[in-house]
Amino acid sequence: MKILFVCSGNTCRSPLAESFFRDMSGDKHQVRSAGVTAFNGDSASRHVVRILEERGISINHQSQRVNWELMDWADLVLTMTQGNYYLLLANFPEMREKFHCFKEFLGEKDDLDILDPFGKDLDAYGKCARDIEKYLSMLLEKLDSMES
Repeated sequence: MKILFVCSGNTCRSPLAESFFRDMSGDKHQVRSAGVTAFNGDSASRHVVRILEERGISINHQSQRVNWELMDWADLVLTMTQGNYYLLLANFPEMREKFHCFKEFLGEKDDLDILDPFGKDLDAYGKCARDIEKYLSMLLEKLDSMES
C-alpha cells in the first residue's frame, strides 16, 4: 500500500508520521508526506529531527506541497486534521475516496485533529510524536487485518 501523510507545512507532523511508519512497517508499505500549505524544500523541524534521532531513526527531509503527482501515487491519504482533509477535498475532489482524517480512519469519532506543535517547545513535539506513534500502531493493525 502507498500511504501519503498530510499536514499543513510538512515540517512537523507528517514527517514524523512518515519516518515512524517507515521504521515500523519496514518495506511492507511505501510512505511519503506532504503539506497542504507547505513551501517546497524546507527542512524538518529541529525538534522532529531530535525526536527521531533519539529513537535511532534518521531523516533527510525536504518539505513538499501536495500535488497531483502525489495524489495519483497514493492509495491512501491520511490527514492530520479535518482542516487538511477539507482543503484536499476542495483541491482534489475527484480523488476524495482516497482521503481520510487519520484518527477518523482508525475509528475515532471525536477530537479528530492531531495538534500542530509548530513553534512550540520540545515537550509539545514529544506529545505529538507519542500521539502519532499510537495511531500508527493502530494503522498497522488495521492494514494487516485488511490484507488477511
